[in-house]
Order: sequence, then structure tokens, then C-alpha cells
Amino acid sequence: MTGDGGKDPRDEPGPPPSRGTKRVYFALMAICLGLFVLAWAVVDRYSTIAAVVMSAVALVIPPFAAIIANRSSAVDRR
Repeated sequence: MTGDGGKDPRDEPGPPPSRGTKRVYFALMAICLGLFVLAWAVVDRYSTIAAVVMSAVALVIPPFAAIIANRSSAVDRR
């Protein structure tokens, strides 16, 4: 236990993401939502397999968007 009330300096929040990082995150999430909506509102009528593939691609995007959004704060904490 440390003398400052048990707080670990590594638990403090890092700097906020930059404006460019926020734009990239927003763009990736917009693409993700667009793929889901397009897959099940339009593409499903023509090809169910294509809609499932589009949904699978959309499913992979959010973890990468979160990694990109948090990357700048992790680099600045070092």
C-alpha cells in the first residue's frame, strides 16, 4: 500500500484522444453501423450469404476502433 491512500499512479486516466483519433473512431463505427444496416435492409433480399459476410466484417470493426481510440493515451502514459 502506498502512502497516498492506496492509489496507484497507473490507474489515473491518460490524456484524452486527439481530434484526429476521434474522427477515425467515428468513421470506423459509422462504417460498422452502415454495413449492418445495408446488409440486412438491402443485401439480404439478394444474397443471404453476402449479408452474413458483411455482418461478420462489421463485427470485427469495433474492437479495432477501440484499440485505435485508446492507443494515444497508452503511448503518452509511458
